[in-house]
Amino acid sequence: MKQPSTEEGPLNPVFPPEALALVQKMIARYPAGRQKSAVLPVLHVAQAEWGWCSVPVMDYVASLLDIKPIEVYEVASFYTMFHLQKTGRHVMEVCRTGPCCLLGAEDLLDYLKKKLDIGIGGTSADGKFTLKTVECLAACGFAPVMQIREQYYERLSPEKLDKIMEELP
Repeated sequence: MKQPSTEEGPLNPVFPPEALALVQKMIARYPAGRQKSAVLPVLHVAQAEWGWCSVPVMDYVASLLDIKPIEVYEVASFYTMFHLQKTGRHVMEVCRTGPCCLLGAEDLLDYLKKKLDIGIGGTSADGKFTLKTVECLAACGFAPVMQIREQYYERLSPEKLDKIMEELP
């Protein structure tokens, strides 16, 4: 059951029992005084629960790990896999490093921005898509590449993008 939230995130984030048990197992992997090492996996659980890592969610993670909130903010803001703003149902992460750009990633980004009427970091009016850029998805031989969740889409073209977007719920 999803918890009440605002545009700023859940009002009082608390993991449901199953997620809290998982988080406690993650924290227990580390010796006393080293629970901070669990910040990455706990942030992944938090994002899976609430869809993004709002400030209240990051504060809650910090309280579970007994660390300062800034320590969580630093980690969450460094890694592109964590969303610090509310996102659409599908986050389209387009690689924009050298090989992908040489093979058309910038043109594909322009195509997506125009088609969805959004900028980088924006969410489509229907809430279905958020467009992000990322550094190296490590699939240079299949450029240009995009990731949506754990799924990679390779050798992209505008036609392939249209088909992908049509097939997503």
